[in-house]
Amino acid sequence: MKFNSSLKPTGALIDLTPLVDVVFLMLVFFIITSDILPLKSLNIENPTLERPAPPRTTQILVVVDAQNVIYIGSKKEIVDHESFQESLHQEINKTLSTHPGADTTVVLSIDRRVEYGDFLRLFSLAQETGAKLRLVYHDGSSDICYE
Repeated sequence: MKFNSSLKPTGALIDLTPLVDVVFLMLVFFIITSDILPLKSLNIENPTLERPAPPRTTQILVVVDAQNVIYIGSKKEIVDHESFQESLHQEINKTLSTHPGADTTVVLSIDRRVEYGDFLRLFSLAQETGAKLRLVYHDGSSDICYE
């Protein structure tokens, strides 16, 4: 069976497939070989000071959710109100043993639906530990602030 075609072969059409392949390969090459952080290529020698560096600040996170469940530390250990102060002392002692001389800060992140009396009781127990306290809040934007 023979089909008749009215199209005439012409040499004016350019096949763009190899060009797209080459451009894609060049794009991948330049993405891989480029520096993501341009500052790492700078050779900066920082001066030395003849005084000790300040101790690292260690933070112990205390989270209270809307159901008054208290979580302490990075592993989010669940404690009740009666054992809160003892658990917080243990967490402070653990961070001081791993980072001797560090300035320990207790960061309280408390849900806004927690009753004020429960908040005050928890806050006063945290104050009795002697560590610095910080409260987590939002300033209207999406950023988290500490006070």
